[in-house]
Amino acid sequence: MMLNKEMLIRGTQVNYYFICPRKLWFFSHNVQMEQESEIVSIGKLLHQEHYQRSKKDVLIDSVSIDFVERDGKIIIHEVKKSKKMEKAHFYQLLYYLYFLKKRGIESEGVINYPIMRKREKVILEDEREIEEIIKEIEKIIEMPVPPEKKRKNICRKCSYFELCWI
Repeated sequence: MMLNKEMLIRGTQVNYYFICPRKLWFFSHNVQMEQESEIVSIGKLLHQEHYQRSKKDVLIDSVSIDFVERDGKIIIHEVKKSKKMEKAHFYQLLYYLYFLKKRGIESEGVINYPIMRKREKVILEDEREIEEIIKEIEKIIEMPVPPEKKRKNICRKCSYFELCWI
């Protein structure tokens, strides 16, 4: 099966598209600062400590799903610390559902917020919306230089803060 370009997009890139196009560009050009981020470390710890009985870190091509369960159907899960970036979380999981559907795997999704003890169900309804987002992500990635920086409330906690603002 030949992979088309949209299948090489990673969920993190979809997430970053909604958070910051500049961060998306840096990440996509192998400038990865997440290993320095305390927030990312906390997220990984949450992922490890909760849902211990589940099969974790399911890797399919460019997609890494936090965990998968079967309950008559396939349910994929994303674990997140808080709802602050809820739109980015939603579209990241929506992209995973789209990605799997293109491979003939029908599934549903759940975003888990273990600290808040909340779960959000996600179902893919409009593939065209995801396809448009993928096109926009590809445009950003193909830019010869990163997009202009724009100060946001989240910048101070971003792992790319020093790269943009210092």
